Parts: sequence; C-alpha cells; structure tokens
Amino acid sequence: QGKIDALKMAEETAEGLDLSVKDVLVASTGVIGVPLPMEKVVGGIQTVVGSLHPGGGIDAAAAILTTDLTVKETAYSFLIGDKEIKIGAIAKGSGMIHPNMATMLCFITTDLSIERGALDRALKKAVDGSFNMLTVDGDTSTNDLVLVLANGAAGNDQLTEDQSEYELFVAVLTQVCVDLARKIAKDGEGATKFLEVLVKGGESVQTARVVAKSVAASSLVKTALFGEDPNWGRILCAAGYSGAQFNPEAVDIYLKSRAGEVKVAARGSGAVFDEDLAKAILREAEITIRLDLHQGKEIGLAFGCDFSYDYVKINAEYRT
Repeated sequence: QGKIDALKMAEETAEGLDLSVKDVLVASTGVIGVPLPMEKVVGGIQTVVGSLHPGGGIDAAAAILTTDLTVKETAYSFLIGDKEIKIGAIAKGSGMIHPNMATMLCFITTDLSIERGALDRALKKAVDGSFNMLTVDGDTSTNDLVLVLANGAAGNDQLTEDQSEYELFVAVLTQVCVDLARKIAKDGEGATKFLEVLVKGGESVQTARVVAKSVAASSLVKTALFGEDPNWGRILCAAGYSGAQFNPEAVDIYLKSRAGEVKVAARGSGAVFDEDLAKAILREAEITIRLDLHQGKEIGLAFGCDFSYDYVKINAEYRT
C-alpha cells in the first residue's frame, strides 16, 4: 500500500506541474505502519501545485514540521570565478534521530552547474560529517531523506571534481548540512540543552567520529547533562564501548560552555576540578564535551542533546 500511495503522490504532482513521474521525488513521515490519509494528501498536492511561488521556501520549511518546535533553514552564497553561487536548505527532525536511518527530511537547492556524479559524492561527504554525526535519542526510523537539486542557473562552467573550486563547494555544502544538523539537535524532543562532542587526537577520522557519536548518543551522558551532573565516568565509559580502538589511560576530558571550561579527567582518571564551575558550565543551554585521545591528529564532531522528562511524555503519548 505504501508503494501504491507513493506512486499516487508522484503522479498527482507530475500531472499538476506537467512533469514526468520519474522526475518527482517523494518524501514522507508519520506514525510507523499507519497508511497515509491519501484523500487529504492528494487534496493538499492539488492546493500546493496552484500556489507555488519563488518566496515559498519558508512555507515549505513550516509545512514539513511534525513534533518540531522550530523551522530549520539556512543559506549561503560564494563565488566561483565571477559567478555568485547560492545554496539554500530546509529540514525537519526532532525525534527518532540517529542516522542511519532517522525521522528527518532535508531539501537542499543550489543554482550551481555541476557534474552529476560530483554532486552526488559532494553530498555524501557533507552528510557523513553532519547528519550522520547527529543523534537525539539513539532510535532509528523507517524513513529519512537528504536530497540536493542543482539547476545550473548561476551560469558557471560545469563544475567537476578535478577543478580547484570543487573543494570550496564541498566545504560550503558541508556547512549547510552542519547548520541544519545542529538545529535538529537543538530542537530534539523535550531537549533543554544542545550538546556538541568534539574528539581530538584520533588515530583516524573514523576513530574520532565513532567515539564522538557514542558519547553523544549515551543515555547516561544525556541524563547527566539534563541533571547538570559533571559525571565524567559516563563519558569515558561511552567512549570505551564505542568499538573504537584507543588507550583509555591517555584520555583527557573537558566540559565547556559560555560559563567557562573545566578539565574533569586526565589520563583516564578523575582530575581535581571546581565542582561549582562545572555545574555552572552545565547550566548553560549549549555545552561542549571535548575528549583528547592523544593518539593522532584527526578530529570527530557529533551533535546531540539531553534527555528530559518531556521526551518520555511526548513519546509515551505519541498516538493518543
């Protein structure tokens, strides 16, 4: 039934916009296992097709929200030669966020002219350092989507991977995805604090990323964050069970926010630190946990949030 409904949505949109069905991309989210209310969906498609306009991006950003509390959008521009290139993006996501997969949708558009394979590989690289480093509740989902559309309207010579400007495009595209990943984490269901986990000194990028995401995803780290408890042992424990290979006796751990920074563990053991300062740091709305593995020069960055009472309430009553 889901496949039938997806095709119906594509057909209705294609007919309304005079497109080929194969050029319509379908995205959806909802209660798992419950068929979509197709009468409403088809009516909505027909309404939207007749009201599309160049300034409708903010309407689209609002329309895709579910349990989200805030609209998530970002945009950048940069130069390739004498041509100004624009990238804009919107996203939704709040709960069941732990790619791969996650209940999140992201739509990116650019007026860049770029070779298709190069665009595909740029998006993969951007997603690996952003949405795939994002966790709200550690629970995966049955659907997610990140897509990028490039229409070439900027008029630049077609960009390929062997051109020097390609890495600039990848960097800007990655920043677009990082912006939206951070906004999703900040708007996590019931979240009161945004968490950034920075792992330095990794032997490889993969090692640093695995450790960072494991710490960000830890339920015990997230509840300690909510309770403003500088429990560094939970952080080191989460790093240890990540599966990454490192020496726990070399790890330093820091907590940082606008209130300051404190070193809570040194060489895998508890450091003497100011408990009051640590509590003040954790009272802030945005917190960074930094781990230094002292094994190399690679870095991993993950995004997350705390677990609050409201997260349980929202998901305990999700259908009722």
